[in-house]
Amino acid sequence: MSSVPAAENVLRLLTYLAAHRRPVAASAVARDLGLPRSSVYHLLAVASERGFVVHLPAERRYALGPAAFELSGGYASQQPLARLGRPLLAQLVDRLRESGHLAVLHGADVLYLVEERAPRRPSLVSDVGVRLPAHLTASGRAMLAALSPAQRRAAVPLPLVTRHGDPMSPARLHAMLATARRTGLAVEDGEVTPGLASMGVAVLDRAGWPAAALAITFRASDDAPRNEIASQLTATARELERRLFGS
Repeated sequence: MSSVPAAENVLRLLTYLAAHRRPVAASAVARDLGLPRSSVYHLLAVASERGFVVHLPAERRYALGPAAFELSGGYASQQPLARLGRPLLAQLVDRLRESGHLAVLHGADVLYLVEERAPRRPSLVSDVGVRLPAHLTASGRAMLAALSPAQRRAAVPLPLVTRHGDPMSPARLHAMLATARRTGLAVEDGEVTPGLASMGVAVLDRAGWPAAALAITFRASDDAPRNEIASQLTATARELERRLFGS
């Protein structure tokens, strides 16, 4: 229990509102957070005065306000995801001696934020600032698998584009994402670059939203220790989650 309960409750309130995709009634906040309604209305009033919450009278609900959006802008400018992810990814690449990257979803694409290249490994098409179709990459599939079916349909336009090989059907992609969702590990084999394969793991926030993904790329023909790659990749993603969002 926090030694500053008022601050704890404000943070719980903002975290609760951020986890919902739609505005929320005060009664739901009180019920789900286990707080008295009077306390919830007081917290909402103070947060509204400061612009962190907005009241929607017609709906009798509350949502995050513009001050919360300003915080997200500060988060983006300070780049904590890249700053915290880079040393973890570098350590992972050193251990595995395979190249790796950190990426985020950006519309229908993945956007690469961090690239760590292992010595004497194949060159990659991915690099910082490069975008690739999310459904073709291991990192993109790991993040898409964490979305709801409706969110996935909105994020992946049809027809599905390909870089190499036969066109991908929606049914095949659905099966891949179902496996990734079940195992926590996404794979691609030669679909971005022939001869290279990748494994990806999503980095999830407290609401289960894919904030990013880590991936390792290696020669598909190599006798790569795939179980070891999967294990260390998953452990690194969990550590990045802890550093970003707490335990």
